[in-house]
Amino acid sequence: MTQSKQPETKSPIQVIERMMKLLDVLSYYHDPVSLKQLALETGLHPSTAHRILAAMSANGFVERADPGTYQLGIRLLELGNLVKSRINIRDSAMPLMQRLHREIGESINLGVRQGDEIVYVERTSSGRSSVRVVHLVGARAPLHVTAVGKLFLVEDGLQKVREYAKRTALPGFTPTSLTTLPQLERELERVRRHGVAFDNEEIEQGLRCIAAPIRDDSGELVAGLSVSAPAERHNPDWVPIVRQTADEISAAIGYVKPEK
Repeated sequence: MTQSKQPETKSPIQVIERMMKLLDVLSYYHDPVSLKQLALETGLHPSTAHRILAAMSANGFVERADPGTYQLGIRLLELGNLVKSRINIRDSAMPLMQRLHREIGESINLGVRQGDEIVYVERTSSGRSSVRVVHLVGARAPLHVTAVGKLFLVEDGLQKVREYAKRTALPGFTPTSLTTLPQLERELERVRRHGVAFDNEEIEQGLRCIAAPIRDDSGELVAGLSVSAPAERHNPDWVPIVRQTADEISAAIGYVKPEK
């Protein structure tokens, strides 16, 4: 007697591959797809497909329509919009970053937030610096020790800043790193007043930064533009041009400043 095929226990990588197969099949259809059809087209056992779809549904990647049918979930749209936003920011920002680099002669960085860190997604050449600059594309750093990160902490508000401090314990990297909540709160109040943020050798000794916010068409803070330079060449007179360049990038991605 032939036994029916039973679902197998697979490794996490194989589960991810099966999730991708299901997403691919769902993307082919405008209308919801039945479990039977999904199992047929992916080659998965129906119970395996059902189990994976349930997990994907719980996380918003798939939605259940009529009983036994599935369609792509809203979470994919949210993630897609994030990716689109970052791609548009990079495309819009780079010519203006290069212009700023030519005017200042120092490294210009574009950073976005991921959780409790800033990730640098674009950068001009390193300029004249003999100091090792940590702002390499793909590099990460905690919010509280970077100029761009401080912009996002200001946006969070006091309660979320306190939660961030408790969650991370505010690790220090140099003698000037802000490692206590009162220090950080005072610094963020300064950022709030001036609309720009500074890194005073807090992530790397000998390196200082100035950052200004970049906002999208909804007014949301989506990135920060920063200039990094050795401390001996740091010039506070750069603030207006850094702010102006960030404003131009914001305008290029649809932000309209509210009238005062």
